[in-house]
Amino acid sequence: MSKPAYVIDEMISAKSIAARIEELARDISSEFEDTDKLVVVGLLRGSFVFIADLVRELDLPIEVDFIEASSYGDGMESTREVRILKDLRGQIEGRDVLVVEDIVDTGHTLSHVTEYLGTRHPARLRTIALLDKPARREVDFKADWTGFEIPDEFVVGYGIDYAQRNRNLGFIGKVRFVGKDG
Repeated sequence: MSKPAYVIDEMISAKSIAARIEELARDISSEFEDTDKLVVVGLLRGSFVFIADLVRELDLPIEVDFIEASSYGDGMESTREVRILKDLRGQIEGRDVLVVEDIVDTGHTLSHVTEYLGTRHPARLRTIALLDKPARREVDFKADWTGFEIPDEFVVGYGIDYAQRNRNLGFIGKVRFVGKDG
């Protein structure tokens, strides 16, 4: 069975994303101005573009690490079962940590990851998400910083994928499925 055809309509432009990241970086730099080093933890895979742009804008000493958690597989719907697929390489006990996520949808993944990392006793643990989709929230969780609040649409681009495709788009686009007639 072949996958349904789809088109992608631009929702948030690359220029808007870049401007918002500059604003967020100023807020984060201010919040952590007294840190000796901020550990920026990216949630793989969707956050890799966002984290790259964000860390270049931070006016702080930083270390970058990654954790991979999954609740989606290749589908469009969360399984609600969060699995840690790759853990951090470094230690975070007593350190300032910023967890970077691409999108908060149901809230399960970011909630689970922050609880998981919290057991390692960081000095401060904060979260940032490029996108927030509050209409889909199932867990009472809100990131400390959010780039954009979006409606309940399936989106791709800027690191966010659909079955490992479309991560390379420079903008956030809404996926619109079309029939065989287009």
